[in-house]
Amino acid sequence: MALQIIDRRLAGKNKSVGNRERFVRRFKEQIADSVRRAVSQRGIREIEQAENITIPKKDIGEPVFHHGQGGIRDMVHPGNAEHVRGDRIERPKGGSGRGSQASDGGEGEDDFTFTLTKEEFMQLFFEDLALPHLLRTHIGENPLWKSRRAGYSQDGIPNNLAVLRTMRGALGRRIALGKSAHRELLVLQAELDALLAQDDGTSEAVAALQRRIDALQVRIGRIPYLDPIDLRFRARIQVPVPNSQAVMFCLMDVSGSMDEARKDLAKRFFILLYLFLTRHYEKIDIVFIRHHTQAAEVSEEQFFHSTESGGTVVSSALVLLDQIIRARYPSGDWNIYVAQASDGDNFTNDSGNCRNLLVDRILPLVRYFAYVQVAEEEQNLWEEYSQLLPEFSHFAMRKVSQPSEIYPVFRDLFKKEGVPL
Repeated sequence: MALQIIDRRLAGKNKSVGNRERFVRRFKEQIADSVRRAVSQRGIREIEQAENITIPKKDIGEPVFHHGQGGIRDMVHPGNAEHVRGDRIERPKGGSGRGSQASDGGEGEDDFTFTLTKEEFMQLFFEDLALPHLLRTHIGENPLWKSRRAGYSQDGIPNNLAVLRTMRGALGRRIALGKSAHRELLVLQAELDALLAQDDGTSEAVAALQRRIDALQVRIGRIPYLDPIDLRFRARIQVPVPNSQAVMFCLMDVSGSMDEARKDLAKRFFILLYLFLTRHYEKIDIVFIRHHTQAAEVSEEQFFHSTESGGTVVSSALVLLDQIIRARYPSGDWNIYVAQASDGDNFTNDSGNCRNLLVDRILPLVRYFAYVQVAEEEQNLWEEYSQLLPEFSHFAMRKVSQPSEIYPVFRDLFKKEGVPL
């Protein structure tokens, strides 16, 4: 006998999720292109947001089959002196409509607007980065001491008085102290009622019972409503908790040798680091430092899109980094992370200064320093930085030459200790 299960539940508000997934799979290439364009226009802090993307109608057009006229037909078309067979004729100028706007000539064409959720946007953003085992990455966290609730105590300040707990304790104490007296009072009252039923209440026995009853009532009345031993105060203790405050420094060479492709590689790495840190810290500050022969703290727009020409002096950025850390981000209060991106080009006599600055001034203050070279050729800066690897475990350096290498390099830099790649 075959068992058939029929699901008659009404579809929820996400009933079109299947159609949505099929649409994303079918037009993945067009959607991915729109995502890449959106990333280039977004800031690092706005990367985790939904996105409205527009796909031209011609890219989602469906093939149409229809019956031909059939038979053999001879047709004569008028010729022209401007075009010959095989020429591609451009669409008439100014005649294409967009959206619901009308056009006065040519062929109107509506674009299709599609909203990607935050999860879909991030999945497509990381599509060419090969995201294996994202949850296995880890960075340690500095402990801080914070106050936490720890039950109740008999000492404290009035602001910490636990009223309900205090009144509950006082009620229990009154019940415990007066229980036997109330029980004895009930017995004596019953005896008194029995005697009063037999005489007029003037006998010595009635008077004796009345005196005992009065004494018990006085005894019960002396039980205090609230006693100092009933007071309970909310207790607090100091416990270690992770430090949720971090600063991320982005350093990048913007000299003439850093073209837009290399800047895009650097931006992707910075975005990965920012997304990673936001999952470990509640507050993240970002500081952008660009440099050529001179360094400057700039906005994100200037950091990624400004162009410079001339040579490169990397130590100028490290000097500015050291000054900002000591002036605004003391290492005792902040978790400091530094990501430096460069093509490796540097003034020959300056690379040694960079190594000395890292050893003496910067690496003792930071939690992690990652250097990413967006070029394959090893120059003097790479050679100087390589000397730091055996001495400093929180310093790392890698090469990246294409987008597909960014996430494996990032995962290698920030892998949890003892976890294989």
